Amino acid sequence: MADGSTTHHDILVSGGGVAGLTAACAFGSAGFSVLCVDPAPPVTEAAADGADLRSTAFLQPSRAVLEAAGLWDRLAPHAADLQVMRIVEAGGDPPEARSVRDFDAADISDLPFGWNLPNWLLRREMVARIAELPNVAFRPGVATAQLFTRETEAIARLSDGTRCRARLVVAADGRNSPVREAAGIGVQTMRYGQKALAFTVTHPIPHQNVSTEIHLSGGPFTLVPLPDLDGRPHSAVVWMEEGPRALDLAQMDRAALEAEMSARSCYHFGPLSLASQITVWPIISQIADRLDGERVALIAEAAHVVPPIGAQGLNMSLADMGCLLELARARPEGLGDAEMLRAYHRRRWTDIRLRVTGIDALNRASMAGAPALAALRDRAMRLLHDVRPVRRTLMQAGLGARPARTTDGAPAP
Repeated sequence: MADGSTTHHDILVSGGGVAGLTAACAFGSAGFSVLCVDPAPPVTEAAADGADLRSTAFLQPSRAVLEAAGLWDRLAPHAADLQVMRIVEAGGDPPEARSVRDFDAADISDLPFGWNLPNWLLRREMVARIAELPNVAFRPGVATAQLFTRETEAIARLSDGTRCRARLVVAADGRNSPVREAAGIGVQTMRYGQKALAFTVTHPIPHQNVSTEIHLSGGPFTLVPLPDLDGRPHSAVVWMEEGPRALDLAQMDRAALEAEMSARSCYHFGPLSLASQITVWPIISQIADRLDGERVALIAEAAHVVPPIGAQGLNMSLADMGCLLELARARPEGLGDAEMLRAYHRRRWTDIRLRVTGIDALNRASMAGAPALAALRDRAMRLLHDVRPVRRTLMQAGLGARPARTTDGAPAP
């Protein structure tokens, strides 16, 4: 494309991570013309430099968005079911499990809580889906350099010298979003001094579709099921620790790290064997002051960032997309106008604020290493787990689902 040329699209998606690619697929599948740009080409192989080795657990409500985007049939063969969420309170040196509580999806649904997939694989399948959509253009290696908005449209100057005119700009460009900054929207950020190590492991004891979160100090150690690897049970790990400790772990030789991770897991699935490279990610909470600007909608980490607890991050992002897509379909002639964007902010804001606040509190509790604070954390988990109506309500809230109600409007037992 020649420098200085201008393209016209219904929607410009700024950001080609998992959230941005999903948005491009979803809006493209709904018949809108879409341009998706990202300064970094997506890494679509696990062994490649820069691969995102984290995994994403898509909870039940997110499946509808993936189906609407034409992605679910591509992703389902690679997904591991998440039937049980297990919370382990550990203590001692070496660590040992002191209490174990299971939250079983069968208590509230015939389906699993969700399905887990590696992020690099998500990118691979999403790029392939975009290639099937003639009304979606994906331009990796291109960034949104400048943004100008007016009442009727947005005009973006891209880093390759071209311009895009669009009725709606979807900011999916991360926690340091240039589009959010261009729209003059501020953020509130909470820092914890934590980092997360992300990698995958194999282990001798099958995970049996149980996602396991082990609390000790520094943050949770979470093992999330993946499909078997070379005939061995396989899990994705997110290990949250204080920053210096996390960096020390990342520099260990393989044998020392495997000994550390096996001990930290309380040998829940036996000795762990490293099955991938290791990546390190900073942990923050962040929420934008609002979700809408003139011709701009913030989604995903441009709008909210949470620590990786309870599989909330990308599922909140897909809820953003589902809301935007519903509004766009209901009133396509008003795509990107002030009425649509005010409705988007209004519908999503309360849920986002409550989840960011709640996950912030859970993360601070998970960091507690003092015996008295750990005991308090365990007592709170006992209350949430052992009282059946409380447990059901907690699981439904975690899924983002509304509790079932009886005909008189009371919560179902």
